[in-house]
Amino acid sequence: MTADDKATGILKAAWLIAIITIFSKLIGFVRDVVIANYYGTSLVSDAYFYAYQIPALSIILLGGVGGPFHSATVAIFSKLIPSLKDKPTDELNKLYSTFMTTTIIFFTVLAVLCYFFAPQIMGVIASGGNPELIQLAAEHLKIMSPVLVIGGIVGIYYGLLVTYRYFMLPNVSPIIMSIVIIAMVMTSGGNDKGGFTLALATTIGAILQWVVQFPKIRQLGYRLKPNLDIVNNRNFTNICELLFPAILSSTVGQIHIYVDMFFASSLREGAWTAIGYANRVFQFPVGILVTAFLVPLFPIFSRLVMEKDYEGIKNYFNKGVGVLFFGAIPIIIGIIVLGLDGVGLVFERGAFDSKATFMVTEALWFLSVSILPYVFRDSITRVYYSFNDSKTPFVVAFTSIILKVFLNILFINILGMSIGGITLSTSLVTLFNAVVLGVLINKKINLNYGELFKNLLKMITAGGITLVVCAGMGLLMDKFTPDMPKVIYQIIKICVIGTLCLGIYTTLNLALKMDYAKELYNRLMSRFTK
Repeated sequence: MTADDKATGILKAAWLIAIITIFSKLIGFVRDVVIANYYGTSLVSDAYFYAYQIPALSIILLGGVGGPFHSATVAIFSKLIPSLKDKPTDELNKLYSTFMTTTIIFFTVLAVLCYFFAPQIMGVIASGGNPELIQLAAEHLKIMSPVLVIGGIVGIYYGLLVTYRYFMLPNVSPIIMSIVIIAMVMTSGGNDKGGFTLALATTIGAILQWVVQFPKIRQLGYRLKPNLDIVNNRNFTNICELLFPAILSSTVGQIHIYVDMFFASSLREGAWTAIGYANRVFQFPVGILVTAFLVPLFPIFSRLVMEKDYEGIKNYFNKGVGVLFFGAIPIIIGIIVLGLDGVGLVFERGAFDSKATFMVTEALWFLSVSILPYVFRDSITRVYYSFNDSKTPFVVAFTSIILKVFLNILFINILGMSIGGITLSTSLVTLFNAVVLGVLINKKINLNYGELFKNLLKMITAGGITLVVCAGMGLLMDKFTPDMPKVIYQIIKICVIGTLCLGIYTTLNLALKMDYAKELYNRLMSRFTK
C-alpha cells in the first residue's frame, strides 16, 4: 500500500469515526440535558458527579478509547497479529487470556475496596463539603462500584477492535450508557430525590456496553481461558511495561481531578456540577477531533516504529496535528463568543436556571484556552506509546501535580477566581505537559516542528481577526436585535455568528495559503462538482 493510499484510508476512517463520535456525543449531550433538567446544579448532582469520578477512572480514562488498556492492546497486538483476516494463533489467544485474567482480578479488588470504603474515600475527596454531601456521594459510589470491573475489559475490547480496523463499535458502545441513563431518569419522573436511579442507570449502562462488544470479540476468534502465565512471558511483560506507567499517568490525571474536587467542595453549591458540565461541553467538539484522527493514526504509528520508518511518523504526526490545530481554533472562537448562548440553549430548563448557565460558561471560557495544547499533548503521547514508552508521559504528568495544587491555591484562595480559577489552572497544566512532552520526544525522534508551528502562527493570526469580527457582531446583535423569545434569538445568533466565523476563518487561511484550508476547500468543491 502506498503512502497516498494509507493517507486516504486514514482520512476515510477519520470521517467515519467523526460521524460516529458526533452522534455519540449528541446522545451524551441529550443525557446531560436530561440530568440537568431533573437535578440542576444541586447537592444531589454534586454527589453523583463526585462519586462518578471513581468509576470514570476505569470506564473512561483507563478503559476508554485512547486510554491505557486500549493503547497497550493496540501497541502490542498490532505487532503480533500476522494477518487481520486470520483467526488469532493459540499463542496470541493465550496472551489475550492472560491479559484479561489479570485485568479482571485487578479491577475486582479495586471495586471491592471502593464498595466497603466508600464513605472514607468520599470523605477525603470532598473533605470541604458538608456531611450530607459526603454520605450521599458514598451511597452513589457503592452503587457504581461494579463499573470499575467493566472498564478494563472494555478497554481491551476497544484495542482489539481498533487493531482489526473495526472503528465503529468502540465509538458506538458508549451511546448505550447514555441511552440507559436517559430512559431510567425520565422514567423516574423527577421522583429520584437522592439520585440513586441515576447511579444505578450508570452501572447498568456500563454492563450493557460490555455485552454488545462481546460477540464481535468471539467472532474474531478470541476466547477467554483464565490463566496467570505471567512469569517469563515476554509479550505480557511488554504489555505491562507500557500499561503500568500509562495507568499511573492516567491515575495522576485523575489526581488532578481529585485536587479540583477538593477545592470545588469549598465553593458554592453546584460548583463541581458546573465544572463537570463545562468539561462535557468542551469534550464535545474536541473529543470528536482527537478521536477521529488519533484512533486510526495510532496503529499506523506503532507499525511505522516497528518498521523504523521515522520519516513516515514525522509526516503523519505533523499533518495530523496540523489538521487538529486548524479545526481547534474555530472551536475556541465559538466558545468565547457563543459560550453563554450555547450553554443556555442546551441546558437552561427545569432545575437548571440562568445562574447555573453562567457558572458552567465561566468554567468553559477558561477551559477553552487549553484546546491547542490538549490536542498536541494527546497526539504526542501516542507517539511515545508507539515507542513502548509510557514512562515519560507518566513522569511529566506526575510532576505537574505540584503545579496544579499551586495554581489552584493562587487562583482560588489568593485571587478569589472561584470556578474559573479551577479550569484556568487545568489549562495551564495542560500547556505545561504539552511543552515538556514535545521537547523530550527529541530523544527518540526529531519531529521537526518548524513547518507545523509556522502554519499554527498563520492559523492564530486568522483566528484572532475572526474573533474580533465575531465578537463585534455578537455585541451588535445583542444591542439591536428586536424583542423575541430567548431560545429563538439564541439559535439565530449561534447560526449567524457560527457561519460568519467559519467563512472568515477559512477565507483568511486561504489568503495565507494554508495547506489545510486549501485541501479542505478542494475536497468540498470536488464533492459539489460530483
